[in-house]
Amino acid sequence: MAGMNEVNALLGRGSEFEGKLSFEGTVRIDGRFIGEIHSEDTLIVGENALVTAEIRVKNVIVYGEVIGNIYSGTCVELHAPARVKGNIATPNLQADKGVMFDGNVKMHVEEPEPPAQVAAPTGTPEAAAPAPAAPAAPAAQVQNVPVAQSPEAN
Repeated sequence: MAGMNEVNALLGRGSEFEGKLSFEGTVRIDGRFIGEIHSEDTLIVGENALVTAEIRVKNVIVYGEVIGNIYSGTCVELHAPARVKGNIATPNLQADKGVMFDGNVKMHVEEPEPPAQVAAPTGTPEAAAPAPAAPAAPAAQVQNVPVAQSPEAN
């Protein structure tokens, strides 16, 4: 697997591409891309890039503009002057001051299932007895408070 500093492929400034992109390692886009991007590695969107796509990548680092949803398995980093218009789903989001973001974020973390409650075996006192009821809340009390009448009412 390539390190974060080693770029395996580059869509350079002035380049345009439309379609589906899947890759291994780290890819940097500095041009224009329209379509879908899928990878288990890292995508870098350069400062002059315009990416209009649904992005499903392990790590996403954005300096440029992204229009579309980002789904990241590990981390999304938004560095100024990044502009993102779309939703982000990731367990880890980092956004610098000066970033523009228009969308919703869902921070998802894989949580274990809560343990299932075990029912008491039938025929035991616990199974037959209903759960104790919560104590009743005291009723609200209202006092009659005299209201002063204005002199004009007389």
